Amino acid sequence: KLRASVARIAVNTTPCSVTCGPGLKVEEICEVTPAGERRSCSLVSSYCLGSFLCGLRHLSAPAGRPLQLTCLAPGTPSPGNHSYRYTWRLARGLITTSDLLFQPLRNSSPALSFSPAREAHAGTYRCDVQLLGSFKLVKRIYFGLRVIPRDLVDLKFQEPLSWEQELAEGSAGNGSRGGWERFWEKEEFYEAVLGVGSGVLGSILLSLLICCLQRLWRR
Repeated sequence: KLRASVARIAVNTTPCSVTCGPGLKVEEICEVTPAGERRSCSLVSSYCLGSFLCGLRHLSAPAGRPLQLTCLAPGTPSPGNHSYRYTWRLARGLITTSDLLFQPLRNSSPALSFSPAREAHAGTYRCDVQLLGSFKLVKRIYFGLRVIPRDLVDLKFQEPLSWEQELAEGSAGNGSRGGWERFWEKEEFYEAVLGVGSGVLGSILLSLLICCLQRLWRR
């Protein structure tokens, strides 16, 4: 009877679909005979669990627009017939992961919505996911939210210059060009040219004099 028995076991498995929190993995289940032969293989999806700590996600949102923070995506698998319990906390006005600074929020759903987002909503939101019944913590994620004021969002840095700005810039450019033209007309320019020319001529004469003296000395 032992020789004829067949075991159905997982012979291959994929990594968990997530690095933190609950996810899925795919296993290849086969019947294995005592001789090691595999038969009647099939692929089966099963529950898996990564690290419970998902870290801090930084988010920026413009004020006045709707925003939603999602702790656990819809359709996330759970082990057996268990369901999840969600707990939200907030450290208002801070970007932090220090658990001592968080205060509880009245929200027990997997998502937190703002309609619309306001500057007062800025801060760090922490979501804990636990299994109902055992209260085992399977996921903890932090959302560091910055809400950008509307007057900063509406700045248009790429707009072309107005006609008055272009005229002002053109006047500044012409003034610089006129300054260079006046420099060429000044007496200081000619004095500088004469000074440089005199220095070069003096150097040439001095070199000729030294050469002549060296030849006389050799004779």
